[in-house]
Amino acid sequence: QVEVVESGGGLVQRGTSLRLSCVASGRTLDSYIVGWFRQAPGKEREFVASIRWSGGVTSSGDSVQGRFTISKDKAKNTVYLQMNSLKPEDTAVYYCAAVQSFLSNNWRAYAYWGQGTQVTVSS
Repeated sequence: QVEVVESGGGLVQRGTSLRLSCVASGRTLDSYIVGWFRQAPGKEREFVASIRWSGGVTSSGDSVQGRFTISKDKAKNTVYLQMNSLKPEDTAVYYCAAVQSFLSNNWRAYAYWGQGTQVTVSS
């Protein structure tokens, strides 16, 4: 069993930055991936980025490439999502999730989910 807890959301203005954190606990994550997803009202859950705990291989969605960066701090059991040049269309609830796998951008593949953190970008 893995537990993930997100934090760091808030209300920001267009063009600014925000960093989300996801603290994982429960078991060794060496064979796990941790992903960020987001969901806006009335829209499908969307892949944002993922990182393999062992080795650090990353993947990111087309809509955030060049603006968002995923990283990890093994000592803190934490995965970060650095979001730069935020746009109003980035407004959504952001979820952290984990699964024992190589890499996946399919939210249905992930087994463990946090409660989500709201990010609102004003224009």
